[in-house]
Amino acid sequence: MSTKKSAAVKPVAAKPVSKVAARPVKKSPAPVKKISAPPAVSLKDAGKPEKSVKAAKKPKVVRDSFTMPQSEYQKISQIKALCLKAGLQVKKSEVLRAGVIALCAMSEAQLTKALGSLDKIKTGRPNKH
Repeated sequence: MSTKKSAAVKPVAAKPVSKVAARPVKKSPAPVKKISAPPAVSLKDAGKPEKSVKAAKKPKVVRDSFTMPQSEYQKISQIKALCLKAGLQVKKSEVLRAGVIALCAMSEAQLTKALGSLDKIKTGRPNKH
């Protein structure tokens, strides 16, 4: 019997597998077009109007500042008080917007007379006292 020393076998450490290689590669199938039938209308929805695809866009609003005499500014409050008596609560901007609409409804002669009766004032911010 021969006694041969067997070489000590060291276990080989496994190399870490990169994450990219660890993931299986999926092949995407060719896109399939689905043909669908129009949605069936249930009895619950039969009386309801259909919603439009695009809702009506809200009008763009603009902020602005202006200068006016105090006597004319107080008239806005008077108009608001009249509206409250009539059961209608309005804001300052709504009063001004209604005034612009009323001016647009006037004839050219009426508009010229209304704007001609206004006093010319200096534009810009008033001086602080």
